[in-house]
Amino acid sequence: MSLITRKTKVLEACEPDDIPWQSLMDSMEPVILKGLVKSWPLVQAGLESHEKAIDYLKSFYNDLTVGTFVGPPEIKGKFFYNDDLSGLNFEGRRAKMSEVLDDILAHHGQENSPTFYINSTTIDACLPKFREHNDLQFQHEMFTENKPLASIWIGTPTLASAHYDAPNNIACSVVGHRRFTLFPPDQIFNLYPGPLEPTPGGQVVSMVDFDNPDFEKFPNFREAISAGQVADLEPGDALFYPGLWWHQVEALSPFNTLINYWWNTSPKFMGSPMNVLKHAILSLRDRPEHEKQGWKNIFDYYVFGSPENTRKHLPESAWGQLGPVDDVTSRKLRAFVINALNR
Repeated sequence: MSLITRKTKVLEACEPDDIPWQSLMDSMEPVILKGLVKSWPLVQAGLESHEKAIDYLKSFYNDLTVGTFVGPPEIKGKFFYNDDLSGLNFEGRRAKMSEVLDDILAHHGQENSPTFYINSTTIDACLPKFREHNDLQFQHEMFTENKPLASIWIGTPTLASAHYDAPNNIACSVVGHRRFTLFPPDQIFNLYPGPLEPTPGGQVVSMVDFDNPDFEKFPNFREAISAGQVADLEPGDALFYPGLWWHQVEALSPFNTLINYWWNTSPKFMGSPMNVLKHAILSLRDRPEHEKQGWKNIFDYYVFGSPENTRKHLPESAWGQLGPVDDVTSRKLRAFVINALNR
């Protein structure tokens, strides 16, 4: 039983062509968009049976292989590390989607069956024309230069441990029931992230078992509990949550399909903050404490503070790299970083 009792806010009777994008982005809080995709044909097929849903998916499949996780019965659907963190408790491989779907059907209803999971597959690559009938409309200016990436996730009952993604997300529970357990970004200090690599799904994950937390090993998780929230999704519901929010995802039905849309609002020429983090580990983390504090002040001034404050006392002709970053400036900065790292 989850110790987190706070429920995610629900927006009732939300229509696909009337998503309140501005209020979602202004609030920067998770919101369930109740029944947002209930009219999708795949949702309706899944409500009839998982066999109907599988047949519907197969009708669009173009025979490309997809990334697949297969776990033994003893992991009980939780993709995680092995006991000593020397590796993972499942196998990742490429397979045909149709074969994975057949495996799911073959093991349906069996006790102690393996776990099958098609992980974050780009819909347009493997299911052409699917989105002609099952899709959202992104009619807002923030999507002009940042088209969302639509991905599909398919499997048996699974648990993806809490992690964060950089982009914003709308996750649509299309077949089966889902449960998201969410925490704001500042809870990283209380969630005990695991290794940066390897990771079960490409992102660092919390080491805490939310259903049975070890408070001797993870005492600060008590603080995370009060900051967390739970979003239970029925077929046809969707969940918006902002980038960098931690989220554990549980697929609760014998057959589950989720479709999600990721998007950024920053210009494409900007680099990845994760690259900055790893460079900072290399360059800053192990320096003497007084040096780190000094550099923290410098970063607060140049990076985390107001850009205007760094240049308002200078003539515009002298701004240089302190000015607004555009495509040209980004190329110069990137070239400088690459050259510096190659010395």
